[in-house]
Amino acid sequence: ILGEHLRICPQGYTCCTSEMEENFANKSRSEFEAMMKEAGRSVQATLTAQHRSFDSYFQDLLNKSEKALHDAFPSMYGELYTQNVKVFKDLYNELRRYYRSSNINLEEALNEFWTRLLERLFKLLNPQYHITDEYLDCMVKHAEQHKPFGEVPRDLKVKATRAFIAARSYAQGFLVGSDVAKKVSQVSLSHECTRAIMKLMYCPHCRGMSSVKPCNNYCLNVVKGCLANQADLNTEWKYLMDSLIGVADRIDGPYNVDTVIGTIHMRISEAISNLQENKDSITSKVFQGCGNPKISTKGSSSEDKKRRGKVTLEAKSSAQALEMLVLDAKGNLTALKTYWITLPSSLCSKKVMASSASDDKCWNGMTKGSYLPEVMGDGLANQINNPEVEVDITKPDMTIRQQIMQLKIMTNRLGNANIGNDVDFQDTSDDMSGSGSGDSCPDDVCGKRLSKSPSTRQPETHAIPKQSGHGINGASSRSLPSASLLLLLSVAVITVQHLWR
Repeated sequence: ILGEHLRICPQGYTCCTSEMEENFANKSRSEFEAMMKEAGRSVQATLTAQHRSFDSYFQDLLNKSEKALHDAFPSMYGELYTQNVKVFKDLYNELRRYYRSSNINLEEALNEFWTRLLERLFKLLNPQYHITDEYLDCMVKHAEQHKPFGEVPRDLKVKATRAFIAARSYAQGFLVGSDVAKKVSQVSLSHECTRAIMKLMYCPHCRGMSSVKPCNNYCLNVVKGCLANQADLNTEWKYLMDSLIGVADRIDGPYNVDTVIGTIHMRISEAISNLQENKDSITSKVFQGCGNPKISTKGSSSEDKKRRGKVTLEAKSSAQALEMLVLDAKGNLTALKTYWITLPSSLCSKKVMASSASDDKCWNGMTKGSYLPEVMGDGLANQINNPEVEVDITKPDMTIRQQIMQLKIMTNRLGNANIGNDVDFQDTSDDMSGSGSGDSCPDDVCGKRLSKSPSTRQPETHAIPKQSGHGINGASSRSLPSASLLLLLSVAVITVQHLWR
C-alpha cells in the first residue's frame, strides 16, 4: 500500500499500517534499552566481581590476624592478655569499621588503642601501687617521650594507615564504577532517538526487506547520536580505571596489605614484649615525671602476668594470592577503559548485526544501497551535524552529568590514597550529586603536614552515591548543593586533577 500515513519510515510503498509502525517503534525502543542495560550489567558484573574478590581477601587477612592474636596471646602473656581482651577486640572492630567507610579517624583509633593498652598494662605490671586515673593521665602525657612500646606504634600507624586508606579507596572505587555504569545504562531514550532506532531496525521490514542488514556506518551514526551523553563519560571513566590500576600497584607494592595487615598481631606482640623487657626503666621514668604513687594495700599479685611460655607468632603470607588478584584486576580495568566510546561499535556489530562498512547492499535508512554520510565523532559536541538523529547539544543529560561528577570525586580520592592521604566519605541519597575536591599535595608537603599533627588531622569529607548492601554507612546526609556551588566545586576538582597529571 502507499505509505503516506507513515510518520517515521520512508513514505514509499509499504506493508506497514500506522498501528504496525507504532508497535515497531515501541518494540525497537524497548529492545535498544534492553541492549544498553545488558551491556551495562556486563560492566557491573566485572567491577562487582573485582570488589568481591578483593573484599573477601582483605577481610580474611584481617580475620586471620585477629585469630592468631587470640590463639597465641593467652599462652604468651597470661593476665596481660586475658584481662584486656576487649581492648584488642575493639581495635580490630575499629579497623573493620574504617575499611567499610565509617566516619572514623584511623590515626586517632590507633592512638586510642595504644593509650588504653598502656594504661591497662602499666597497672597490671605494677600491682603493688595504687595508680589513679589522674596518675594514668600524667603517664600518658609522657608516653611519647618514654616510648614504652618502642617504635612499634609510630611505625604501625604510618604503614597501617597507608595500607587501609589504599584498600578502602580501592574497594570503594569498584563499587562507584559499577554504580555509575548501572545508572548510565538506565537512561531513557529521547523521542528523536526512538524514531532513529525504529528507522534503523524495523523500517526495512515495512519495505519488505526484513533480511537486509543496516549499513554499519549508518548504525554507528544512529547509536552515537543516541548515546552521545554516555560517550562524554569516557575521559573521567578512563581516569577512574587508571587510578584504580595505580592504587592496585600500591596495594601490591609500597603499601603491601599482605605484609602490613597480616602482621598486625605480631607488631602488637613486639610492642608488649618491649614494655615487659623495659618495665623497670620505663616505670622509673614515669615515677620521675609523675611522682611515686601510693603503695597498694592489696599487695602484689602472682607472676602470672609475665610471659608464661615461648610461643612463636607467624604470619601466613598470601602474597601470591594478592599478586593474582591485582593482575586480574588490572587486566579487567585496562579492558574497560574505552568502554563508553566503543559501545556504539559493539552494539552495532553484536546486537543490531549491521553489515560491513563497504557493503553497498545494506539498509541505508531509505532503501537498499550504500551509506554515504561520514561517521560522527564521539560525545555530545560532535553530534551537531548528525544526519540521523536530531541532538540538542545545548542540553546535556543531567543524570549522566551527575555520574561524571561521581567519577571525578572517586578518582580524586584514589589520587589522594596513592600518596597516603585520607579523604573521608559521607553517604548521599541516590538522586543526589556528589561535590567537592580532595586536598592533593606532593609527597614532601603531605609528609611535613602529617608529621606535625598525625593524631589530630581530620579526614576531608566528600559525598558519594549510596551503596546499598555493602555496609557503607556515613555519619550524616547532605542536602543537594546549589547549582553555583556545584559548578564551583566541579572546577576545583578539575583543577586539582590537572595538577596531579
